[in-house]
Amino acid sequence: MQERIKLDRIDKHILRLMQGNARISNLELADRVGLSPTPCSRRVKRLEESGIIDKHVTLLKPSVLGLNLIAMIGISMDRHTPDRFDNFERAIVTLPEVLECLIVTGQSADFLLKVVVRDMQHYEQFLLGQLTKLEGVTGVHSSFVLREVVKKTELPLD
Repeated sequence: MQERIKLDRIDKHILRLMQGNARISNLELADRVGLSPTPCSRRVKRLEESGIIDKHVTLLKPSVLGLNLIAMIGISMDRHTPDRFDNFERAIVTLPEVLECLIVTGQSADFLLKVVVRDMQHYEQFLLGQLTKLEGVTGVHSSFVLREVVKKTELPLD
């Protein structure tokens, strides 16, 4: 388990601002948190090196790209063995439609996927052409998102 780094209020302020806009310049960031640019840059570097800042990304709007259907898919496996799960995980990361893949408990599914596709036809092709062909998949239960009520990428820091 990774050692937890101690965050002060300035670190948290930096992280809040960067979660909201990863493209914020160091100069603006420093100004907004009340530091000069060099100490601010050092803090960001320390947060990156500690692993708290995992990566910087650009979020795209799916609907503008014609990706209009989000599905939450429960996957049941035939065997609960490390090699079966490892093989599934290696295969699932290669599918670009899969935004998230989680191993879950307390449900009838072993994995929970968040998938984005153009439409129901694309979903059918994904389901029958790829997902159900993965070794060990014995059950697929799909739910479709009608509307996103909360969609955020910022983690709570308090």
